[in-house]
Amino acid sequence: MGNGVKEGAVRLREDAEAVLSSPVSSKSDHRQVLSSLLSGALAGALAKTAVAPLDRTKIIFQVSSKRFSAKEAFRLLYFTYLNEGFLSLWRGNSATMVRVVPYAAIQFSAHEEYKRVLGRYYGFRGEALPPWPRLLAGALAGTTAASLTYPLDLVRARMAVTPKEMYSNIFHVFIRISREEGLTTLYHGFTPTVLGVIPYAGLSFFTYETLKSLHREYSGRRQPYPFERMIFGACAGLIGQSASYPLDVVRRRMQTAGVTGHPRTSIARTMCTIVREEGAVRGLYKGLSMNWLKGPIAVGISFTTFDLMQILLRRLQS
Repeated sequence: MGNGVKEGAVRLREDAEAVLSSPVSSKSDHRQVLSSLLSGALAGALAKTAVAPLDRTKIIFQVSSKRFSAKEAFRLLYFTYLNEGFLSLWRGNSATMVRVVPYAAIQFSAHEEYKRVLGRYYGFRGEALPPWPRLLAGALAGTTAASLTYPLDLVRARMAVTPKEMYSNIFHVFIRISREEGLTTLYHGFTPTVLGVIPYAGLSFFTYETLKSLHREYSGRRQPYPFERMIFGACAGLIGQSASYPLDVVRRRMQTAGVTGHPRTSIARTMCTIVREEGAVRGLYKGLSMNWLKGPIAVGISFTTFDLMQILLRRLQS
């Protein structure tokens, strides 16, 4: 086992030296990173815009003590449309885009880089990674993206649950939070976010890559059709979001504590309060059925868009 790790480390160092010494490889790597960033940004923007009204509705239920049901959710959507207009269903989407575009760009790009690094380390260059490195690559990619863009996620949650009069735009949210609640508030709820991102991103990327690998093995086709990618992405989203959902509810409570009247407490106390007041299943899984509707759609669109953009950019470059 020790010899295997040493050999892997030596192999990884030799690969790194070879890459650094080659200007052509370096140029190719830069192109791959830029291609991943661009594809990821577009994938995230399209996916989140498509499900923005459902996402906003889910957040409103998550941060309140109201009981969730599909009927109540669609009633909320309908009355929001009647009282505030059609475009109000996308309120907070500008903040979502400011967060999602860099988040998705970093996450997809980081995932490609982690796959390359882990592939070199385990000797799987140019091939599909084995299960554990595949899971690790996804978890590391999600953690990297969440760490770098977290304040934007908090701002987006605040805008989703407050009236227009309270926060006029993204910059106004940052200014008011820093003045009234302190800059540290911008990272309130960060821990449950990271704890939730690890299984979510890990399982999402793992499931999608595994399904593509199985498809390649059993169908004999190198690339799945777009609708097949959508199905693989939908399965990935369903599994990833179901596994991490309770922590998603906890982080939303913590993020919006300053404007919803809930006390600002730790992860454990927030979770205990939700369970005590609303019950374990109804409280910690509130809005999950909405997520089962929007999650697979969003993840399916994002994975499919990223893959198709990567294929298109590779063809343009060649």
